[in-house]
Amino acid sequence: MSPVTLQIQRVHEAAVLPAYAHDTDAGLDLCSVRDCTIAPGERLTIPTGLALQLPAGHVGLIWDKSGLSHKVGVKTLGGVIDAGYRGEVMVGLVNLGQEPHHIAVGDKLAQLLVQAVVQPAMVEVESLEQSSRGADGFGSTGV
Repeated sequence: MSPVTLQIQRVHEAAVLPAYAHDTDAGLDLCSVRDCTIAPGERLTIPTGLALQLPAGHVGLIWDKSGLSHKVGVKTLGGVIDAGYRGEVMVGLVNLGQEPHHIAVGDKLAQLLVQAVVQPAMVEVESLEQSSRGADGFGSTGV
């Protein structure tokens, strides 16, 4: 299997190149190039100072840093970086906690997962095959 290459361009002098904290990590850490405070209930879009060139057939997915989300209540608003996008990577955050949270230049904001993408052919049908679950949705497994 050949390695996948992620090309990265710094578009801000304070940008921190994404890195894996541990050899077995799935996500690359994304850091802030902006000093700011996010108040409870507030949403902010924070620049990373980086632009990416993802390989064709791949996507970058922005996910929470577990410590930030569980300990502080600051969550990402998600994000999909398509392979054709060449602009600066931005991270949307919301503070669900009770206290303001300060973000300094260089602080970890989120993590980036790079994954292969399947683009299935669309086939419109009159009905779908039955399954054991059927149309049962939220809470249907007893939670």
